[in-house]
Amino acid sequence: MTFKPLFHLAYHVDDLDAATRFYGELLGCKQGRSTDTWVDFDFFGHQISLHRGAPFPSAKTGKVGDHMVPMPHLGAVLPLTLWRELADRLTAAGVEFVIPPTVRFEGQPGEQWTMFFHDPAGNPIEVKGFANEDAVWAA
Repeated sequence: MTFKPLFHLAYHVDDLDAATRFYGELLGCKQGRSTDTWVDFDFFGHQISLHRGAPFPSAKTGKVGDHMVPMPHLGAVLPLTLWRELADRLTAAGVEFVIPPTVRFEGQPGEQWTMFFHDPAGNPIEVKGFANEDAVWAA
């Protein structure tokens, strides 16, 4: 069996129960190990650890196209079909978007679909969708 490299990111949330519902039920991330102070999730093939504490500060300081995006933020890059399923699920759940599901750089190298939203603790998340994996690295 080949072990593919994964990233691991640990950050704070102020309510583990709300975070568990959001990441597990709404985003569809599989829950891993947990204690009374943290919980692990398979975040689209990578490991995140949510620890009880004060969330990291962020501000809309990142200029991408015509948008100012929250920095820092975490995110995932998904195949477009999975991105659309997630966008539909979040929209149906009434998630408030920082940037609603939209296409960026249409017709250009790196064409992508994106959406920005916050978890219940206010941590900003971007999820991108690509029709072709090679476009992720297009210059």
